[in-house]
Amino acid sequence: MAVKINSLELENIKRIKAVQLEPSENGLTVIGGRNNQGKTSVLDSIAWALGGADFKPSAPTREGSIIPPALKVTLSNGLIVERKGKNSELKVIDPSGQKAGQKLLDSFIEKLALDLPKFMAASDRQKADVLLKIIGVGDQLATLDAEEKRIYQERLYTGRTADQKDKAAKEMAYYPDAPEEPISAFELIREQQEILARNGRNQQLRNEADSIAAECRMSFAEIEQLKEQMKELNSRIMRKQADYENACKRMETAKRSAEDLQDESTAEIEESIANIEEINRKVRCNLDKQKAQDDADAAREIVNNLTAQLEKVRESKKQLLDAADLPLPGLSVQEGELVYKGQRWDCMSGSEQLMVATSIVRKLNPECGFVLLDKLEQMDPDTMKEFGSWLEQEGLQAIATRVSTNEDECTIIIEDGMVAGAGSKADEKPAVKSWEGGWN
Repeated sequence: MAVKINSLELENIKRIKAVQLEPSENGLTVIGGRNNQGKTSVLDSIAWALGGADFKPSAPTREGSIIPPALKVTLSNGLIVERKGKNSELKVIDPSGQKAGQKLLDSFIEKLALDLPKFMAASDRQKADVLLKIIGVGDQLATLDAEEKRIYQERLYTGRTADQKDKAAKEMAYYPDAPEEPISAFELIREQQEILARNGRNQQLRNEADSIAAECRMSFAEIEQLKEQMKELNSRIMRKQADYENACKRMETAKRSAEDLQDESTAEIEESIANIEEINRKVRCNLDKQKAQDDADAAREIVNNLTAQLEKVRESKKQLLDAADLPLPGLSVQEGELVYKGQRWDCMSGSEQLMVATSIVRKLNPECGFVLLDKLEQMDPDTMKEFGSWLEQEGLQAIATRVSTNEDECTIIIEDGMVAGAGSKADEKPAVKSWEGGWN
């Protein structure tokens, strides 16, 4: 069972003359009073009594007093802790008769419970580290955090690259009428030469037809001449007639062959040769644009894959924290910082910060059932009541100070180092009011 403070008796410590107090077992016990009356001295005295030399005030004896400090704290486990005398030596009285000392107190007293502001003033990462240490997932979460950061940075870089390539592709010129591949001048010239060769053969056939036609005309003239010499040259006429007829037939064949021939134009190829550099420039532009777009698409695909990896790491972190034994529902760690109900530390209300800090400190040592809180005036009465109700629900004891003389807000009020209304006798026990109302 968690150890709590049943009662305390303090004399001649810092600003305290004599104070006796029986804190509420659960919930909030508020020590009120004006400034410089000894409220904080009560908390400092408890911390010194239970926390040891680390919490000893630099000037523990009340100013003007010749009597050394005296502290007595009775705990719920039966231990009585005393410090008194010139050296304020520690004395721990065990009801079972066993000797005890600071080592026994340290086994169930959490140091941060005596100095909660130290935890609250820590950096966001330090707070988160304390929580992760408590729930035992610090190393695993650190690994996931590092992996998340690596993937995030890689995705960020790749995404920027994809955007740059997208922008570059959009700004590049594109020529839809250009061929898909660069044109070779050698191939165009070869094709032109083949066409010119075929045209040359056509011309050769035309020339041959013209030659045959000339031969026919010559033969006809000779026939006319020979007709005059028909009698003498009859046999020759017959031969020439045969030659003529044969030539005519060949002429008709040649004419028919020549009429079917069509010359091919080389104008398009000549134009391509003349414009080959411009055409190839357009082709290269198109190819560069397509490559830039392909690179952008590839980078975008990498971004999508990294996003999936990032979500997977984040889900692993969520599952890790969901499965952990967290000290407060709604409390988690995101990006190395404490988050409570979706709010980071600087966005939490004052009561939420105290609830988070108190729950974490309690988790550090569950045997310590109390916590000391200074300067509770930051809370309005409704918030303070809400915080007190939460403490009671959690079975926690909190002893706090508040600059106030309102009896409705404070359990006791300190005036000039004493409980107001307690008289001048140090051994007189004051009436103590619990936070929820009523008198003990």
